[in-house]
Amino acid sequence: MSLTDKAIAQIRELIRTGALPPGSKLPPEPDLAAQLGLSRNLAREAVKALAVARVLEVRRGDGTYVTSLQPSLLLEGLGGAVELLQGDSAALQDLMEVRRLLEPAATALAATRISDEQLAEVERHLDAMREARDDVEQLNVHDAAFHCAVITATGNETLLTLLEGISGRTLRARIWRGLVDTQAAGRTLAEHEAIFHALSTRDAYLSQAAALLHVNNTEQWLREHLRSGQAPPLR
Repeated sequence: MSLTDKAIAQIRELIRTGALPPGSKLPPEPDLAAQLGLSRNLAREAVKALAVARVLEVRRGDGTYVTSLQPSLLLEGLGGAVELLQGDSAALQDLMEVRRLLEPAATALAATRISDEQLAEVERHLDAMREARDDVEQLNVHDAAFHCAVITATGNETLLTLLEGISGRTLRARIWRGLVDTQAAGRTLAEHEAIFHALSTRDAYLSQAAALLHVNNTEQWLREHLRSGQAPPLR
């Protein structure tokens, strides 16, 4: 480990042990450096790195604070990393494989917890998808919102953040563009309808099966088009 990495690890340990709980203010830089046995430069670099990672927040004229440490905050960089992988065919297939492992199980969990209001929100996005079946941009927006509403119903913020991160907007747009171009969008809409109807019965097994079929078909489509070189370009 570099000296900066060690400095970062020392501050993270203070946070992990509760010595610096979420929302707390760090000591002034000279005091923090002395407390950790660091130079002021090393303390400053460590704070900068942890601020980029959203562990710390530097407030000008006020000081440095530990953030809320919520999963949505700490994992938000995942989506950006996924977008950078969009040009790598192997990475895209890996991402779809991860989605296939997580999303059906999450949908099954949602079926056991979803409220009437949350189910109505899922249905609203499904209706919007039907109306926008030839509009890739709107399909993409409501497709993402549909799945977000489903996973939100689990009440598991970490799961929601992970799935939103690996299902990048660019990848969703790429898939919808290809489905519309090949007139396969209708089949995919039917898969979303099956997920909604399974959720409406609060049947976890049926919901999991409907989600697995949907993700599996999407993954298969992507694999075939990546192999043929006919997948719509990223744009």
